[in-house]
Amino acid sequence: MDFIAGAIGGGLSTAVGYPLDTVKVRIQTENHYRGFWHCVQETYRTEKVRGFYKGVTASVLAVSVVSSVSFGTYKNVLGAICKLQYGAADAKPSKLDVSLAGAAAGAARVVLTNPSEVAKVRMQTQRNPHPSITHQPAPKPKYRGSLHCLKVIIKEEGFGGLYKGCSALLCRDCSASAIYFLSYSALCEWLTPDGRNKPGFLVVLLSGGFAGVLAWGLATPMDVIKSRMQTDESDQHKYKGLIHCVRESVRKEGVKVLFKGLGLNCIRAFPVNMVVFVTYEGVLRFTDHYKNQK
Repeated sequence: MDFIAGAIGGGLSTAVGYPLDTVKVRIQTENHYRGFWHCVQETYRTEKVRGFYKGVTASVLAVSVVSSVSFGTYKNVLGAICKLQYGAADAKPSKLDVSLAGAAAGAARVVLTNPSEVAKVRMQTQRNPHPSITHQPAPKPKYRGSLHCLKVIIKEEGFGGLYKGCSALLCRDCSASAIYFLSYSALCEWLTPDGRNKPGFLVVLLSGGFAGVLAWGLATPMDVIKSRMQTDESDQHKYKGLIHCVRESVRKEGVKVLFKGLGLNCIRAFPVNMVVFVTYEGVLRFTDHYKNQK
């Protein structure tokens, strides 16, 4: 049930936060936007509402699978650690145990999520002016959809193209996932009154939201580098690898480049992760209640 609950929560949260994610990716990878509102206005002016939802279908499906693997891996690894350490899978874990299980969940995500992340970033940064703006038929885009984008990447760059930015994604997801699950667990424990064995839904909402903000605050520098590496197409070859991308980005734009989209990441993270955790907990509690009635 951890896998199923994670899948439902991940899919719903992606649909909620996708427009802000598109704006974030464009700000991180392109220099001509003066800020959040300028990017929103320009995207809407040239591409209308559909510009904010490029690649959303594949992303919702991919994140559902990835979120399922993330929550399922976290629970199973945490159970295995507790069994090894304390003799029982349901024993109370330490904060280090939670962090290690969270990092393992982050590593498991990367294998599945990197191809969809590459397709998402390429789709989000592709320009398709709306016909009402140009007053002429829109030119044929390079990528006609997420699956077509994956096919083009494989054709032009080989299967290795699907794993561009993998090193940055691994750094981002392992550290962020460790903080994510640790902060959620700690906040739930802190906000739940004595005598209650499960947090209330308001506590889950707040803990999930703040856990998301903390995780994305830590993840933003590697998120910027990941996005830049993944938009680097076969005919560009701007970056030779993770360190080179960090060096070149900082050399040209200063250290502040690593924090592009930080505020937007944190704003988006709160509602998105509220939805993730409240859906996850809600599905688990509903199934527990149903099983107990039987």
